[in-house]
Amino acid sequence: MKSIKKNKNKDLPDSIWPITSIPKLEKEGADYLGIDLYELMLRAGNAIYQHVCTYWPNAKHWLFLCGHGNNGGDGYIAARIAKITGKTVTLISYKGKKPSSKETQKAYNDWLLVNEKNNLSEDIIWPDKVDIIIDALLGIGINRIPDKEYSNLIQKANVYLAPIISVDVPSGLFASNGCVPGEAIFAYHTLTFITLKPGQITGKARNHIGKLYYADLGFKSFLLNKKAPILRFDASYLSHWLKPRSPTSHKGNHGKLLVIGGYVGVVGATFMVAEAALKTGSGLVKLLTYKANIIPIITARPEIMIDELTDDKLTESLLWADVVVVGPGFGNHTQGIEILKKVLLVNKTTIWDADALNVLAILDNQCHNRIITPHPGEASRLLNVSVTEIENDRLYTVKSLINKYGGIVVLKGPGTIISDTYGNIAIADVGNAGMASGGMGDVLCGIIASLVGQNLTLFDAACAGCVVHGAAADELATNRGPRGILATDLFKNIWKFVNPITIK
Repeated sequence: MKSIKKNKNKDLPDSIWPITSIPKLEKEGADYLGIDLYELMLRAGNAIYQHVCTYWPNAKHWLFLCGHGNNGGDGYIAARIAKITGKTVTLISYKGKKPSSKETQKAYNDWLLVNEKNNLSEDIIWPDKVDIIIDALLGIGINRIPDKEYSNLIQKANVYLAPIISVDVPSGLFASNGCVPGEAIFAYHTLTFITLKPGQITGKARNHIGKLYYADLGFKSFLLNKKAPILRFDASYLSHWLKPRSPTSHKGNHGKLLVIGGYVGVVGATFMVAEAALKTGSGLVKLLTYKANIIPIITARPEIMIDELTDDKLTESLLWADVVVVGPGFGNHTQGIEILKKVLLVNKTTIWDADALNVLAILDNQCHNRIITPHPGEASRLLNVSVTEIENDRLYTVKSLINKYGGIVVLKGPGTIISDTYGNIAIADVGNAGMASGGMGDVLCGIIASLVGQNLTLFDAACAGCVVHGAAADELATNRGPRGILATDLFKNIWKFVNPITIK
């Protein structure tokens, strides 16, 4: 059989550290290795040089853009190595308004030993043609719009006809959360050091990072003893969650899932939830819907148990189910609110999405055995803030949703974030632009619900569901491109990703 196509970033580590933790991590790691911070900078500069030589071996003219921070120090060191190994090097530096660290100043002085003339930003001399641009302007500490000088350098680099490799993070992209409030570099490659940072994986990161590479600078053994505050998951992790089934298992062992919905005009959403759950491995899936929907659905998928949505059937089915899905295909109407109130009265694990989230914003209910799966628009309504505020800090948004509503939160989007009330946070590093189409959220909802019914914890089911969903879409995009992928196209290959151990 065909092997599973893993995420393109499978060589990246699983740990992500907040920006506020990095200075302490660097100091402790340097002490552990018995080196000082300048030696650490030397290692970073050498890693930059080696990376360019590996991927652009024929590059003769290198253009370095160096800022006043440690990021610039890494650039000075790489430029010095390039210069003494015979490359043509042009370096443009901006000293900034803040003093540089002693390590950056030393790196700058060492650069001057091999190149007496240095182009400062106020006397910019841009060469007519270069083979590679190394962006070492702004590092991971940026938390505001780049000033005019930096913005001008970023704009100039972005229109230059040469690939850009960014050091640690593309200048202008916030490594803390993926926000881009002003000008930012569009990198071809980004080479990050020691650990991954949140803003490289979520938010606007995919617009700017290019392909992300990682150099541990010798910190690998040190980090093994550290518990990362944020985890990064891709398809290579699926076998951790999805173990082989017992040969003697039966349908009752794999979850009884109830899906409620199918209002006029949106019955397709409800159907896709049920279908996705079956394709993911649910033992039994029951759909409560309106009478007019029963024959079309049973004709399309006879494996779905289906009944008319009445008060008696709702009460009976809620008692029967292990897991309940509400929201997709629900419709915004008075009856829907009453149904949700009944769902809240039963002590069953629930997944709330779509229209149920609009009702939740009104009910303001907190529940700890529930998964909610908002996209940024739904999250804005749940928190009563703008979508821009949501997108500017997705990590803060998730924490706010947890504090207000409890349970598990899945904030969808590029670099979907999953979190729970115990402080567990993960980012699903899968998915592509082809998933920006109707019905994708319904399929995700069904996958997650199915995995809950198959006895994964709520947090693990949410993480694994996001990875299965995104990895299945990635395989489709790899094989045929991202445009034109339908939500129901994922049904063709979900099986590969929910059977990761048995597929060879």
